[in-house]
Formats: sequence, structure tokens, C-alpha cells
Amino acid sequence: MRRKSLLALGAVALLAAAGAGLWWWLNPAPGPLKLKPVTFAELPGWAAGHPADALTAFQRSCAVFAKKQDNDAVGTYAGRIADWREACATASNTKPEAARKFFESAFAPVQILAGRVEQGRFTGYYEPEIFGSRSKHGDYQTPVYGTPKGLVSVDLSLFRPSLKGEKIAGHVENGKLLPFPARAEIVSKGIDAPVLFYASDKIALFFLHIQGSGRVIFDDGTQARVAYAAQNGQPYTAIGKTLIARGVPREGMSLQVIRAWLKAHPQEADAVMNTDASYIFFELQPVGDASLGAKGAQGVPLTPLASLAVDNRIHGLGTPLYVAGDFPLGRLFIAQDIGGAIRGPIRGDVYFGYGVKAENNAGTQNQMGRYYALLPKAVAARLGAKQ
Repeated sequence: MRRKSLLALGAVALLAAAGAGLWWWLNPAPGPLKLKPVTFAELPGWAAGHPADALTAFQRSCAVFAKKQDNDAVGTYAGRIADWREACATASNTKPEAARKFFESAFAPVQILAGRVEQGRFTGYYEPEIFGSRSKHGDYQTPVYGTPKGLVSVDLSLFRPSLKGEKIAGHVENGKLLPFPARAEIVSKGIDAPVLFYASDKIALFFLHIQGSGRVIFDDGTQARVAYAAQNGQPYTAIGKTLIARGVPREGMSLQVIRAWLKAHPQEADAVMNTDASYIFFELQPVGDASLGAKGAQGVPLTPLASLAVDNRIHGLGTPLYVAGDFPLGRLFIAQDIGGAIRGPIRGDVYFGYGVKAENNAGTQNQMGRYYALLPKAVAARLGAKQ
């Protein structure tokens, strides 16, 4: 009897182990970057797309490439600037209606994988609108700060190549680089920095911090871009996680849900927002072409539904990236921006533009997609030879 029980227990253990192994195989954890050469015919939805906006965005990225040295790297896998010269020269003379033909003739696609994982998450961001005044009065009470005195930004890759794409910021005190205070202290005590203007809505200002840039409409009717200038060196925390920990349902969490909760709980709003220690400092710029966004991390104006924020520790800014998926995916983007929450080989943040419609679309954008990088053919050939 005991022997039968032991055999039964052994069988159960084997079945459990087999089940665990099957679950592991069907639900792989993201692994390191892998590149798989493919053809344009293998890109889901490519033939139905219209990459004219991506061509325009790529032309702007090429203007940045033109100022770089031939030997400068383009991310970790996309070769050197010299490899991109010919494609950029051709792009400058390409008309929008010939965009697809240009990309197909100048580039070869490779699928971006994270180990055995083929899909990643794609969220959205936008350029928010806030109301402000250059003087403190009435509803205009919340300061919007420029760069603090003594702020030092450090590119860690200059010290360790393995830290490419990682930066820290702080101030020097007694020969040591220290971070600036966290959000809670800056909000409550202020900071030694110029006040650019005063905002009328602290929640709207918080979302400006999250998005990184936006536009301000002053009480005299004039407007300006509010562009990212620096950060306090503290880690970013998504307050959606804070609300989930407080009992707000995870399912359906979005920008709109977060905003509604903050407005409905004014006594708790500050404490929740302050769980994000990160704090952004800005600079004012002319609006210029109102159809374009503020400048992204690559230094070029962002193009709605054609610019993408990526993990630049992996992907080189300026790289064309086709994202396969349902609308608004299923199109070609250009990597032109970065974000504190954008980490990993298959992760992206779609730029939706400016205004209420852009905010609504960006706030609910959260879907899975597949990444394909378009690389100069010589670069793709070298990668293929290494496979």
C-alpha cells in the first residue's frame, strides 16, 4: 500500500514538473537582445502602411547624423554613422510618395527579440497644455522651475562603457556629487532655481513632468513651449503603481483614471504624486511650427505617430523601427526620444502630438507589438554573417 502511495506521489510530482516546464516554455521571461534577419514581406502590415511621415522624421534625424563623426556608434547594433551616410543622402532627395520604395531599397529589416520573447509593450505620450502666469497671483500659485544653480549632469558611459545611455544628475557638495532633493521636498520647500512661471493646476503640472514637455498658455494670451531641461537625479516611479497598492484596480489603469483619482482625492493627491521622487526642470522655447512637437532626446522636433521613445542603451536614436500590431501600431517610427520608464529591447512609447485628442489617445495606449529595426544593408549583412 505504501509503495502504491509513493508511486502515486511520484507521478503527481512528475506531472507538476512537466506542467511547470510547459508553462515556462509557453511564457518565457524576457532575455537579452537578439537580432533575427527577416524580409520586408515578413513584416506584418508593412505593405499596407504609408511611411511618408516616418521619412520626414528620418530626414530630421539625418541632420543630426550629419554633425557626428563617422566612427560614432548608432546604438549597440546599428553600426556606425559612416554606415548611414548613403541612406541619409538618398533620403534628402526622396519625395513623400516614394517613401516606401526608399526604405525598402536602402535598408534591410531585422526582428528585435528579447531572448525567446517576440513581443513587448508599447505605451503612448503626448504634449500637454497647461495654463500659467509670469507672476504669482490668484490661481497661479505653483512654480515651474528652470535648471537649478550648480546642476551637474554626468554621462556614465564616459566612465564605464557598459553604462551607455545611463545618466545621473546632481550637485557638488564638499567634493561629492549628490542628488538634488526628491519631489516632496522641492514641492514643500522650493529650490534655488529660476521660476519660469506659475501654473494654475498642480495636477496638470505633474502630468507635464511625466510627459517631459508641453505648452503653456499664459494669462496674457501668449504661448510658449515648455521643454525638458534637466532632472533632479532621483528615480522615477509610476504613480499608477502607487494607486494600485492603495486598492485602485489594476485593470483599466490609465492616465485618465489617475487624473480622475487625484482630482477626486485632493487631500491625498500630494502624497500620491510625491511617491514619484523624480522632478523635472524646464526651459521656455518659442512654439515655432505648431504642428510639430517639442524637441526629443535626439534634438529634433517630434512628429506625431512617427516619433518613438526607446531605450537608448540599446537602440540608436535615429534608427527606423517598424512596430507590428494593431492601430496605432502597424507603422514605421523613428527612434527620436527616450523615457525613464522605457527599458528593454522590445519597449516603446509612441508620440501622439499635442492637444486633447492626443492626450486621450496617449492615455489609453497600452498594447503589445513586435519590433523590427531597418538597418543599412551593409550593417544587416554584417549581422547576418555573425548569426
